[in-house]
Amino acid sequence: MNLSLTSWSLPSCTLQEAADISKALGINALDVGLFYRSALAKPLILSDPQAAAAQVIGLGVDVPNYYHLFGEGMDDRNLALPGTLDQNLKDLRQVLSFTNTAQIKTVFILPGVINPGQSRSEAFAVSQESLKAMVDLASGYNVTLCIEPHVHSFAESPAIAGDLVDATGIKLALDYSHFVCLGYRQDEIDVLAPLAAHVHLRQAKMGALQSKFAHGTLNFPAMFATLRDAAYTGALSIEPVHQDYMNTLFEDVLTEIIALRDCYYTWKGTQS
Repeated sequence: MNLSLTSWSLPSCTLQEAADISKALGINALDVGLFYRSALAKPLILSDPQAAAAQVIGLGVDVPNYYHLFGEGMDDRNLALPGTLDQNLKDLRQVLSFTNTAQIKTVFILPGVINPGQSRSEAFAVSQESLKAMVDLASGYNVTLCIEPHVHSFAESPAIAGDLVDATGIKLALDYSHFVCLGYRQDEIDVLAPLAAHVHLRQAKMGALQSKFAHGTLNFPAMFATLRDAAYTGALSIEPVHQDYMNTLFEDVLTEIIALRDCYYTWKGTQS
């Protein structure tokens, strides 16, 4: 396991500045996505994947993960919305070409939401169809596709997330904070560790998707050991944020990044 830093944790920084901060903190890895000043250009990824890859390769850090949204938000063209699969697969081919060229090992997408008129089980069924086709497409590339079960998705419990993996073969971008926020205990989330291809680190507690490191309930040394024992060897991406989503606006992001970094190095028995 190795640390990474999510580029969207630094919303006022350019992508290169985010990469340079990762290097300055001794992390030397950066997850990339489509948000804030550090955003990649989605039109370029979809039209010229090789050119987009060249920009990422030039950052001078390892890039373990790319976060892709098919539409313009969580609801638009989400995986549980009927009629979106063909266009989403067309886009995914370009995304996989981009990540393959840039040697990005994992791509994470969102599982979908409960759309108007849907039940949770109906959303699951549509998303399952989408994910089966996407996993099949991704098998032709040197990239692992994964989903992040998140607050406001249809997959808001460890049980549903596990069922979705079983039904489709998809892997998880595992973020304990989304489940803790909804009231699940950490040991109830641990069962998902063997299903993870990517992991996000952020302190949280019941009712709060993000909290200060000292004020949350997640036991990170226990989490690290659970992942190790599950033979997880991927990135641990530090992801405190400053954004309107779920009122995650009030933590000093840099302080939280360093606290999570130091917690991991202390557990591992190394120095930053």
